[in-house]
Amino acid sequence: MAAEPLSQKEIEDRLRELPGWAFEDDRIIRTYRLGSHVAASALVAHIAAVQDELNHHSDLTLGYNTVRLSMNTHSAGDAVTEADFTLAERVEALAPAHGAS
Repeated sequence: MAAEPLSQKEIEDRLRELPGWAFEDDRIIRTYRLGSHVAASALVAHIAAVQDELNHHSDLTLGYNTVRLSMNTHSAGDAVTEADFTLAERVEALAPAHGAS
């Protein structure tokens, strides 16, 4: 069964529960700042493991001391679905352990 796209209101309601996240260009996005490139790289590796566990993958960009996530669900016509928020919540739970803000 394909994931169902969330309505604009559902997306807005869910984003209120995830400070730092935004809706832009039909995706939910967030950029984390970290103390070093090594810390940012470690966060990317941790996020990649969670993505594999969930079988749901975001666009993930590593900068010098930043990590940017941008996600929607391809199988739902590139719309935002519950799967995107599940991944975002998991990333939010692990980011502080890496010193992300």
